Amino acid sequence: MDTQTPEHTGSRDGGQDRRTGAAGERIPGERGMWTSWWFWPLVAVCTADQFRDTAAYTQEPHVNQPCSWRLFQLQAPPTSTILKPSRHLPSLSPSERLREGRPVHLGLSSVTWPGGAARHNDLPWQLLKLFNNQLQDPRANLTSLAHTHTNIPKLKAGFVGAQFWSAYTPCDTQNKDAVKRTLEQIDVIHRMCQLYPETFLCVTDSTGIRQAFQEGKVASLVGVEGGHSIDSSLGVLRALYHLGMRYLTLTHSCNTPWADNWLVDTGEDKARSQGLSLFGQSVVKEMNRLGVIIDLAHTSMATMKAVLQLSKAPVVFSHSSAYSVCQHRRNVPDDVLQLVKRTGSLVMVNFYNDYVSCRAEANLSQVADHLDHIKKVAGAGAVGLGGDYDGVSRLPSGLKDVSKYPDLVAELLRRQWTEAEVKGALANNLLRVFEAVEQASSHTQPPGEEPIPLDQLETSCRTSYGYSGAPSLHLQPGALLASLALLVLCLCPL
Repeated sequence: MDTQTPEHTGSRDGGQDRRTGAAGERIPGERGMWTSWWFWPLVAVCTADQFRDTAAYTQEPHVNQPCSWRLFQLQAPPTSTILKPSRHLPSLSPSERLREGRPVHLGLSSVTWPGGAARHNDLPWQLLKLFNNQLQDPRANLTSLAHTHTNIPKLKAGFVGAQFWSAYTPCDTQNKDAVKRTLEQIDVIHRMCQLYPETFLCVTDSTGIRQAFQEGKVASLVGVEGGHSIDSSLGVLRALYHLGMRYLTLTHSCNTPWADNWLVDTGEDKARSQGLSLFGQSVVKEMNRLGVIIDLAHTSMATMKAVLQLSKAPVVFSHSSAYSVCQHRRNVPDDVLQLVKRTGSLVMVNFYNDYVSCRAEANLSQVADHLDHIKKVAGAGAVGLGGDYDGVSRLPSGLKDVSKYPDLVAELLRRQWTEAEVKGALANNLLRVFEAVEQASSHTQPPGEEPIPLDQLETSCRTSYGYSGAPSLHLQPGALLASLALLVLCLCPL
């Protein structure tokens, strides 16, 4: 979630194409013209027309176009490809071939749709805003839901196999009703699974994701977006884990009492914890112990670095892009990407135009530029797709909703990504991180119990039960003087 009041209105807002083929071979039944010197340059020109910078792949070439070619794979050798003219059938774009389950051949890459992905999606927030989480309202029917980036037909068209549904509550709930609001958003995610069991399978581990893939359902996991949702309580953190939370974003666009957010780096907010406070370190350790993925989207650079150095398990940026491609402070700079590489962590690219192009308009090809850059700096294993659908107001042309993921896959293949790299970006990299987090967890270790110091909390809307008598807590000098002054006043005769 990167805009608190997104409005969705219908449509919103590479590398060289190298092909290989049996250029010197005569194809049975074909004329010798296919070996003419001009053939392959012509192919290069024609295929380049299919992949313009927008990389939208939304229109099918007409039959009578001279550059309408159909791709097919030769049996020997397995990696060779050739272009054959299609005189009677219109050619299919790479994304259309993926949707039909046909192989796509670009250069040395030959893949069918890999299936499955786990991404950040704010549909629950839209359900709250539009219907106050009343899923039985006829307008909230997820098979026909309008004016959102996500519904069941769009998920199926995009071959989406898994989602981290965001249990998001805005920063203005901090120190107020953040925990209540978060519980309600987790509840609506569970009710989505109950109301549409043929589509969604609520799961809490990597094994469950694989099970959902096998059953042809959308693995549905809970991600809590914003550390203010735990109200600075390790007990609340554990309770949310037991309710299914499997990642926690340490901050949203506001500081918590124990971690700093990205606005500190712009100067719009003041550092409170210099990255991560002592209690913030306790939160990280407890998340490691439980097996909750740490999400560093929205955090300051100091917070990013502190967590990457402290955590015993890989972390994720659930919806952030590359700072070197678009210099927005919500994105991840190269020195942090080096830490991502060193720790086996993951950056899942955000599709919000402002983080993709640093402008109001962006396109699919520019999203692929971010993926390319993260791959170059941190390695292919560090690349994921964050999306942030239904949490942003502007999306790139060619990626208007969740149905468009195959178009992005086609663009990556055009850029010579291998099958393994594409599958990694779609699902396998996240599964690897999730499994590493699970392996690093240890429920046999005693849980963290040290509360955050009372003086670090805003106390106007909270009680202080437990603090006055807790043996491990010490009042700060100012609080001690205030307590003594109150005691003197109470003892004085009227």
